[in-house]
Amino acid sequence: MNLVHRRQALALLLAMACAAPGLARADDAQAAARQAFARASAGDASQIEPAASAFDRLSLARPGDPVLLAYAGAAEAMRATTTWLPWRKLRHADDGLARLDKALALVQGGSATPHADPAGVPAVLETRFVAASTFLALPAMFNRHARGEALLAQVQADPLFASAPAAFREQVRQRAGATR
Repeated sequence: MNLVHRRQALALLLAMACAAPGLARADDAQAAARQAFARASAGDASQIEPAASAFDRLSLARPGDPVLLAYAGAAEAMRATTTWLPWRKLRHADDGLARLDKALALVQGGSATPHADPAGVPAVLETRFVAASTFLALPAMFNRHARGEALLAQVQADPLFASAPAAFREQVRQRAGATR
């Protein structure tokens, strides 16, 4: 996947994190973390560390929250772009993928709290979408592209998708269209 496609995937996460109409109602720490993540996703490398650190703290405070864990994993994977050392790149990517896998396991097993984000996106859908977008943005050597496409298909096939906010549904459809 080329740089343009990666930036498109991350831009979708930006739109989801920032354009949510109910974001102002979220607690301040989570709102700040989402904003930093959105800026990092849009290409502002100076926001990767603040986003990753913020989601690390939030995820530690609420370990059963798959959405926070998914964002923490995605932000950790982004940290791989901040270093030139190959072993650090791999460590950040692997740690991020492990968190995303754990977040997906939480929503798959049904042990996660089925909350919706401030914009009304169900946790299962947002978790899968964050993971899918991250997987699709990874280099081919990580072998996650097919899983990302499958997750996007799961999001669209989920009965909750029809009642999700229109902006979220459009972002998922755009991302799915970009992978074809």
